Amino acid sequence: MSGVVLYDDARARRFEPFALTRPVAELRAGALLVRERWTRALGCESLGFVGASQLADFDESGVPGALRTIPRGAILANARFSPTLAAAQREATRWVSDGRVAAVRLTRDVDVEELDEGRVALEGLQHGEGAIAALDGVWIDEVWQLIEHLRPMLGRDIPVLGADLRTVGRDEAIIIGSHPVLAAEGAVIEPYACFDVSDGPVLVETGATVQAFTRVVGPCFIGEHSLVTTDRVSGCSIGPYTKVHGEMSASVVLGYANKGHSGFVGHSYLGRWANLGAETVTSNLKNTYGNVTLWTPEGMRDTGMQFLGTLFGDHAKTGINLALSTGTVVGAGANVVGRMPPKVVPPFAWGEAGSFETYRVDKFVDVVARVMARRSVALSERARKQLAASHAARWSA
Repeated sequence: MSGVVLYDDARARRFEPFALTRPVAELRAGALLVRERWTRALGCESLGFVGASQLADFDESGVPGALRTIPRGAILANARFSPTLAAAQREATRWVSDGRVAAVRLTRDVDVEELDEGRVALEGLQHGEGAIAALDGVWIDEVWQLIEHLRPMLGRDIPVLGADLRTVGRDEAIIIGSHPVLAAEGAVIEPYACFDVSDGPVLVETGATVQAFTRVVGPCFIGEHSLVTTDRVSGCSIGPYTKVHGEMSASVVLGYANKGHSGFVGHSYLGRWANLGAETVTSNLKNTYGNVTLWTPEGMRDTGMQFLGTLFGDHAKTGINLALSTGTVVGAGANVVGRMPPKVVPPFAWGEAGSFETYRVDKFVDVVARVMARRSVALSERARKQLAASHAARWSA
């Protein structure tokens, strides 16, 4: 069977605060999801994913689910590798980048239990002895590299994605610089919107709106049916059905998220359905100008990055006037209020620093259903089961 299966290895399953509630293939790397990058590069469909046990019932529209058996002939790809969007060699048995195996074509059916919770390397699986293809792209070895590699990835992605789109003219908007502003059919660019494309292009997808008096600085990707309004949005990848108001810089929004009010967000990652209260502010630079440390399941780590804000898990929420320090992790489903939380907030925590309680799973799921219904998205029974399983598997810090 031809098709690609995305594999969360043991390292990918530690990419918190995201791995608790979604496979890494469904994270946005550059302008597209990792899954979309693989299907585009290899020119084949996605058959599903192999991930952590709590994701067995993962259910989002258009996303192939978790597999129990990977069929013979399928391409098993490491979800921590993000290929470029250029077409890759498709008839191969192994795909290699930087001396590491990124994908293999299986010569027999493989039960996912053989992968031993992600501890099996692709090199150890049986594959054919045919051609070995070189693959261009980026390895994501640490979760913060989704931010570290964002700008160069956008610079490469947008010209490819926008190759057949129209170029916005200088009679339609204020345009500074020589890179293009590309717009899909149905994109709305209001008069007096400003695009600074001195350092990279901008792409506005179908149904997205850039309102008047907003300054968009490239490279920047604005996904389908998203709304960007009033202030400066620079070097960001904004997923579909998202609202962005206020200043945002060098950040990724997975999709269906809401930053509907002012407050600076920089070098941050917003999970799906995240909601930031008015005047939520992230710090992305230490007063010492030193490297930012970040909590991981292995403990605090030096990221080697001078700029890093907050990683917000899926369904995370913040109250008004919340200030977040550099390198903060807000777990999936957390609801954080008060003034300044600690640098790591566990998933499904409710409250403020010093008085967090655990969000009851039944109440949490009910709120999720109401939030999703506002965007005309139904929470399926399978998705309810998956969220309950993620709640049961939650980590503490």
